Amino acid sequence: MSRSFLRGISTGPILMWISRKKSLSTQNGFQIWQRENDRMEVQWNGPYAWPKFEIDADLPAVPVHPGVYLWTFECGGDYIIYAAGITRRSVSVRLREHTRKYLTGEYTILDMSAMSRGVREEIWHGWGWTSEKRENYERRKCELVTAARCQLAAFRVFVADVGSAPRLLERIEAAIMNALYEQQSPCCDIPDRGMMLAPRWGSEESIMVRIKSEVKFLGLPSEIEI
Repeated sequence: MSRSFLRGISTGPILMWISRKKSLSTQNGFQIWQRENDRMEVQWNGPYAWPKFEIDADLPAVPVHPGVYLWTFECGGDYIIYAAGITRRSVSVRLREHTRKYLTGEYTILDMSAMSRGVREEIWHGWGWTSEKRENYERRKCELVTAARCQLAAFRVFVADVGSAPRLLERIEAAIMNALYEQQSPCCDIPDRGMMLAPRWGSEESIMVRIKSEVKFLGLPSEIEI
């Protein structure tokens, strides 16, 4: 793996490079060494509260480092993932930017009563405006802002400190979301579709990522390839 790719990647206790292995194989009667996938381990810390909802959730504040984050909801003692995101700045700063989008109707707002049963039901569909949609939002603004705040309070945020190398962040985010889309219902139903993802390019070497967490994320494999 190139040094330019590794620059900015944390090598502390939260993220650890495990190995770059070689295996011995036989081709056309000759034994040759082949390099296997690079491997790494990602530790998810949390749950944390959404910024400004620490008291409501009775959870600690999100950390200030960059990295990858998961927005999840509690579901039967485990956690179901709504979205993965990335930031090269502070996670707390990035989430506050998302707050503004929720409270102004830019983002989709879900019914938390249905979500407690693992069912996705939209109260408001974000992403794009028409004049009619704007008028509808203004008529329902009080209701929708209240519902948005309920959703923010219900989020359980998990964070992995993997540094700020852009392609590493993008590849982990894309691999998580694409893995969720391939799962059985309800894990594939909860996340938003149409995210702008940047998975591994054909010119990039693959990396096997081992997921470590003290909680269970429904639908997220224990290993993903990025």
